[in-house]
Amino acid sequence: MRYISNTSAQQKEMLRSIGAASLEDLLSPIPSKARLSRPLNLPAALAEADLIRHMRRLASRNADADEVVCFLGGGAYDHYIPSPINHLISRGEFFTAYTPYQPEASQGTLRTIYEYQTMIAELTGMDVANASIYDGASSLAEAALMAHSATEGRAELVISRGVNPLHRQVVAAYAEGPALRMKEIPISDGATDLAALKKAVSGKTAAVIIQSPNFFGCLEDVQAAADICHGGGALMIVATDPVSLGLLTPPGALGADIVVGEGQGLGVPLSYGGPNLGVFATTTDLIRRLPGRLVGATVDRDGKRGFVLTLQTREQHIRREKATSNICTNVALCALMATIYVALLGKQGLRKVGELALAKAHYAAEALTKIPGVRLRFTAPFFKEFVLQLPKSPERVVKRLAKEKILAGIPLKPFDRTLKDCLLVAVTEKRTRQEIDMFVQALSQAVA
Repeated sequence: MRYISNTSAQQKEMLRSIGAASLEDLLSPIPSKARLSRPLNLPAALAEADLIRHMRRLASRNADADEVVCFLGGGAYDHYIPSPINHLISRGEFFTAYTPYQPEASQGTLRTIYEYQTMIAELTGMDVANASIYDGASSLAEAALMAHSATEGRAELVISRGVNPLHRQVVAAYAEGPALRMKEIPISDGATDLAALKKAVSGKTAAVIIQSPNFFGCLEDVQAAADICHGGGALMIVATDPVSLGLLTPPGALGADIVVGEGQGLGVPLSYGGPNLGVFATTTDLIRRLPGRLVGATVDRDGKRGFVLTLQTREQHIRREKATSNICTNVALCALMATIYVALLGKQGLRKVGELALAKAHYAAEALTKIPGVRLRFTAPFFKEFVLQLPKSPERVVKRLAKEKILAGIPLKPFDRTLKDCLLVAVTEKRTRQEIDMFVQALSQAVA
């Protein structure tokens, strides 16, 4: 966007045009008691070089993943981000791209989204993927609403307590509008209790929702859950970690009707919690209920290949009250990061990332549980995250290790009081043997 000046002379000209004597006249409708009666207490302006130094000093007070050893997980992970990603997304045609309403002027953006959709569909084992949603939580909530609509108004959601608790809160918020009832299924040894799931599913159930790998890092029996779900005529929604799909069987091959997930691990930086990337994929039968946008390939009148917005479930210029979803955008830049990431790594590279994360997580779990008093809380198979039960307060342990520049994990007490002595630990392919061994030594001292 070009710079638009606003000089004193231009301000006077604009005020003259609207019949106001001063800027103060424009503020007169605001009651005096609601207005600040003194100048803002702001420091004097800094020269650019001084401002940069000041901002760097402020930034240095934060513990970022480049300067500390990060074992945090729970939905956001310190995966390696190949350097070409940042160089490519910083190109002007990507960095400033807006909604591709006009295909004749948006072929580059449309093509990258089309490539993203294709990759996500292949990864998840589904027929089609949309142009992305805000994050994993909103993707899951949109999937729940979609299932409610597709099952002719069934008003019950059966959701596992293995699903990220923050994402469950977002689903509950979305469910309030159409008055959907939520049934939570307990976990048994880290995975969904299938016996309880079978009892919960009924003719009122719109969808069964599980996450695999789940919030605790454990792998779910997706096929068994899908069989129970479909036996009751409901749709199967699976939340997953796309990074795991280079190694694990995709949910689409295990009976999932809708697959969602947090795509942050696909080349998107942590960035203090966002922006992130919501993955959303489904079957051809449900394509007309897909929230957000769908880019498709076509040909022009000369027979040349091109790309267009094929489906738009809610936009300013179409559908509106007939929309299947209120979501009105996609996270195109983050989706581009994911597209470049998957393209750079390829099939073998993505599998290697999964293998390294799996191997390093199991090495760490084995080493950490040799510390007296430390054990694995669950024995279910896990991918790159696991839950440790500690002999001392996880909150105090985390605080102590942070002083040694180790982000030890997430204390689980705020999410489940029965896990008040537990710590969720994530190990990605970035962690080295030296870093893991350092973590083991530090934790051993902290719980001694």
